[in-house]
Amino acid sequence: MGLVDEILVHNEKFVADKEFEKFETTKFPEKKLVILSCMDTRLVELLPQAMNIRNGDVKIVKSAGAIVAHPFGSIMRSILVAVYELKADEICVVGHHDCGMSKLNSESFLSKAMERGVSSEKIETVKYSGIDLDQWLKGFEKVEDSVRDSVETIKNHPLLVENIPVHGLVIDPATGKLDVIVNGYEN
Repeated sequence: MGLVDEILVHNEKFVADKEFEKFETTKFPEKKLVILSCMDTRLVELLPQAMNIRNGDVKIVKSAGAIVAHPFGSIMRSILVAVYELKADEICVVGHHDCGMSKLNSESFLSKAMERGVSSEKIETVKYSGIDLDQWLKGFEKVEDSVRDSVETIKNHPLLVENIPVHGLVIDPATGKLDVIVNGYEN
């Protein structure tokens, strides 16, 4: 049985036993906050617990490294939808120590892609199409700098009103300790 099949078997019982009832809420975040966090597996349950967040409290957007790579990409669009359509009043970027994006480099990434079956011809086609893979697959040196960069990209977006606080935090995935990098109330 494949992983999705296992999930569907579990889901059938979940629905039949009405386990969903304990998660009922609205689509609007109770705490009026949208969080951009990393997709790291260690943060799935740790981050909400460390931030005292329950189901229905916030909107959570995830990306590798909690990075807003492009001001008009899907991450920024999701944040803006949370603000204007879903009534979030604050934004918080949460990066973490020991992030996989801090070690990312294009050469290693593309080598792994080729090992899994992506042809060198496809990689060359992407390069010839004008995509700078070194830039697109670039990680960061310090998580604090990356969080500051994402906060600045969000804060300076032309479609975001100036009175929305944009915070930047870093969480320790071993302990859940949060450190403030950017206090959105002060900027």
